[in-house]
Amino acid sequence: MVGSVAERYIRLGLRLDRHVEGTVDAYFGPPELAAEVAAAPPVDPRALVADAAALLADLDDGWLRDQVTGLHTYARVVAGERLDYADEVEGCYGIRPTHTDEAVFAAAHKRLEELLPGDGPLDERRERWRRSITVPPDRIEQALVAVIAEARARTLALIDLPDGEGVVVEGVRDVSWLGYNFYLGDLRGRVAVNLDMPTSAVELLLLGIHETYPGHQAERAAKEQRLVRGRGLLEETIVLAPCPQSLISEGIGQVAPMTLLAGAGAAAFETLARDAAGVDFDLAHALAVERAAEPCRWAEVNAALMLHADGASEDDVREYLRRWGVMGDEMAGHVVRFMTEPTSRTYIVNYPAGRALCGAYVGDDLDRLRQLLTEQVRVGELRSHPS
Repeated sequence: MVGSVAERYIRLGLRLDRHVEGTVDAYFGPPELAAEVAAAPPVDPRALVADAAALLADLDDGWLRDQVTGLHTYARVVAGERLDYADEVEGCYGIRPTHTDEAVFAAAHKRLEELLPGDGPLDERRERWRRSITVPPDRIEQALVAVIAEARARTLALIDLPDGEGVVVEGVRDVSWLGYNFYLGDLRGRVAVNLDMPTSAVELLLLGIHETYPGHQAERAAKEQRLVRGRGLLEETIVLAPCPQSLISEGIGQVAPMTLLAGAGAAAFETLARDAAGVDFDLAHALAVERAAEPCRWAEVNAALMLHADGASEDDVREYLRRWGVMGDEMAGHVVRFMTEPTSRTYIVNYPAGRALCGAYVGDDLDRLRQLLTEQVRVGELRSHPS
């Protein structure tokens, strides 16, 4: 094999992306490596499986080996190997999905019954409540810009952000996700928000913080500054979807909002929602609803297992999500679409699993959040941390 292990890792990821676009979430490494892969014909996936196995054999136990294990698993799937869904998830991310008993969701539903106004089925009540605090579509982008600016200012008390770092915001349509930070390298990000989906004021706050500060943008920029520019870690110039770094990143993004919204800054964000988004709402109540509904995110993992392991129909999965995930029809359909996309069929597990692992790891210790944002923390470290 030609090149360092980091170069081989980058080539492997870029070559897999030739077969499944979106395998590479971001790349800002040496342009000649990307040009080399782009100029050559796509490599047979079976050869990529062999390349990944050879690279694994040359790596000691550590963060990079975890990443390559994920790529090796994904290359096997791209090559046509039929893996059990739970085996595929575990191979990619280092955690094994299991069925959550519906009693967990039923307990969450009781709390939601107390918090959500009105009568009728719980999913309909939650959807009516969401609609009552929905941001007008023509104000979503400007409101998101304001939320991000406030979040960045408050994140500076938590972590140093390098000079020149920042994001731009754009609205997009016909995508399978609600929001996305396309990290461009050179400390910059492009935050896209799905304008097709009705977005409540609290969802806009959660989305903005998740995608930027102290979420994805803060992580990517801090690691580019510290690990790439500071320590010369070439492997950190590529971000790969079917790998453990995705679970860590989504965990950060899930934990980040409460570090800003549940503290002294809550009033400022509530004012932003009123002034920039045109929505007058009770943020404390909205966050209570979000916390009460948090266990129901595991219903999405159950739904993925139903769809990919048990052979359930998409209609049955949508109905399951409506009932146990407390979702309206539109959101349930959106989630099913997400879990049927090639690069997100397993990725969906990262949201509840990332929240659980990173949340237990951080607790009330902001130094641990700084560590997640700036260092190569392994999923195994999170799993072995006492909760």
